[in-house]
Order: sequence, then structure tokens, then C-alpha cells
Amino acid sequence: MKSNAGFFCCWIQMARTQKNKATAHHLGLLKAKLAKLRREILAPPSSKGGGAGEGFDVTKSGDSRVGLVGFPSVGKSTLLNKLTGTFSEVASYEFTTLTCVPGVIKYRGSKIQLLDLPGIIEGAKDGKGRGRQVISTARTCNCILIVLDAIKPITHKRLIEKELEGFGIRLNKGPPNMGFKRKDKGGISFTSTVANTHLDLETVKAICGEYKIHNADISLRFDATADDLIDVIEGNRIYMPCVYVVNKIDQITVEELEVLDRLPHYCPVSAHLEWNLDGLLDKIWEYLNLIRVYTKPKGNSPDYEDPVILSAEHCTVEDFCERIHKDMVKQFKFALVWGSSAKHKPQRVGKVSFPVFGVSQIHQLKLHLDGTCDGYE
Repeated sequence: MKSNAGFFCCWIQMARTQKNKATAHHLGLLKAKLAKLRREILAPPSSKGGGAGEGFDVTKSGDSRVGLVGFPSVGKSTLLNKLTGTFSEVASYEFTTLTCVPGVIKYRGSKIQLLDLPGIIEGAKDGKGRGRQVISTARTCNCILIVLDAIKPITHKRLIEKELEGFGIRLNKGPPNMGFKRKDKGGISFTSTVANTHLDLETVKAICGEYKIHNADISLRFDATADDLIDVIEGNRIYMPCVYVVNKIDQITVEELEVLDRLPHYCPVSAHLEWNLDGLLDKIWEYLNLIRVYTKPKGNSPDYEDPVILSAEHCTVEDFCERIHKDMVKQFKFALVWGSSAKHKPQRVGKVSFPVFGVSQIHQLKLHLDGTCDGYE
């Protein structure tokens, strides 16, 4: 109860405080208190009873997981039905979907798990409705599709972003380019390689003091805000790609559609009429940043029907071996690689040193475990 009271007191103070240079220090301190209190409210100690903040019990499967997030009756279930062939009840009234319905998209040789999550309402980040379960499950995804109604896309977009960010999800951005290291003594050391317009030493000390951090080295490599510093200190933020799927475009004019089509991260569709669903699949593939690796059994032709799917961020020879079988890494000796990326043909590489590139360049890959197993990308 004390946490709830403190949370609303901080929220009211922030709403009443004007934003300018004179109040930047005070606002930074209030933001730190809000972040700390929200964490205490949403994740209370397990001794007081669990369950808060837990997601739906859906087993993760496939090569990646994508979640459909949006307000009720925007067409999430229709999208799931059209893209996966899975049945999720569709009706004209709100809150038709009351639990998480999974489906699988088979696209470019990959299997992408698509989750139809119940509609969220304003205040979901603070526990209203089933907001905690919905957003907790969204945190486990590799990409989020925010489904918007074409009639009021910008209003819905801002509200949903606010709910997700309040639960520690950061959309279409990476971790702050900031160094933060705790130490035993020496106080707060604050350095920056760029001019700062949002943070100064006193504000940094106040935010750190709220977390009972009195000794730390902090280095900024960009013009960071108080929110960026709080995210680094909290250390539990999720950074993931997001596509804004504007549904029901058959209900707006061509001029309005052209405006939406020029916005970044947007993909206009009509799930009911199946307009631009192929474009949405391309967008999902692009934002998941996956690559395909085609295996070649020894003495046989490459298997182009069932590729090994890897993330472009984790695509070394070791990642490839682990994807096939974990024991393969333990027995691994070296790999021979052919192709334009190799310095000479074949190039002998270790399991970590050589990346496996995209399907646009096909390279022969021969994995020597005990003199057996070849591969193709």
C-alpha cells in the first residue's frame, strides 16, 4: 500500500512540474523514484505470494517468437487466422480473446511462432485488466507487432507505447551507449565525450542516490537523458524491434493511406480482405533479422527445403553447430569454408572466428568432427 501511495504522489508531482532546465534535476529524481516504485509494485517479494507480472503459460517454439499487441477489436485474431491458419475466435465485440492463442508462420523455410495476445487497456502497465500477463509475455518475444486501427492509429500508438515502456520494453532502439560500473569507493565519477543538455553531475548523483549507489564510474557517449541513466541502472530493460501494423485500411481514403505508408516502421494491411499480408511477412522477416543456412549431407545434394535458421547477430560457425546439435560443439575440430567471403578456398576456421553470412551468398561448409559431416549455407 505504501508503494502505491508513493507511486501516485510521484506521478502527481511530475504532472504538476514544468519541464525546463531549472526543474531537470527534480524531474530526474522523480523519474528514478517512479521507476523504483513501479518495479516494487509489479514484482513484489515472492514471500508475499507470487504471480504478479507472470505471463501466459505458452511454450516457446519455432525459430523466433512474434507477439500481436493492441487494443481490443483491432483485428489481432483475424491476422493470426490469416497468417497461420490457426483458429482464434473473431467477433464484433471487445475482449473476444481472453487468453494467449499461439500459431506458426511458415515463411522462407523458417517457423515463426505468432502469439495473439488479449487486448490491453490504458493502465495495463499498472496492473489493470490482464495487462501484466499480456506485457510480460510480450517481453519474451523477439519482435512485437502493434496492431492499430486505421481510423485512429496515432492515438492508439502513443497509448500502447506508453504501456509497454512502463513495463520496461524499449521499441526500435538499442541499449544506451553509456558506461556504468559500480566500485567500492571514490564517489560518483561522471565523464562525457559529448555536450550534455539533459544531465549534469548533481542530477546523476541524485538518481544514483535514489538507488543507494554512492560509488560508480559513469561515462556518456551520447546526449543521454535521465530515462537513459535509469534504464542502465535498472538493468532489466528489453530492447526489441517493433512493426506498427495499421489494420482496416479499407476504411480510410487513399490520401490517408499514402501518409501512413511513409511513416517509419509502419505496415498498412487489411486482414479481412487480405491486403498486403505478403508485405507484412516481408517486414516481419526483415525486423527479425534472420538468415538461412542450407545443410549438405556428405555425398548428397544440398537440402534447400529445410534450412537452419540463425539470427544475423549470432551466426558464427559455433552458433550453426549448436543449432544442429549441442554435442556437435563439444566434438568440433575445425570448419572448411568455400566462397567469396573466404580468403582462400577452402579456408580453415575455428568455431567462433568465422561468421556464416546470408543466403544471398552461398558458401560450402564442411564441419570436421571425426572426419564426418559436410554443410552448405
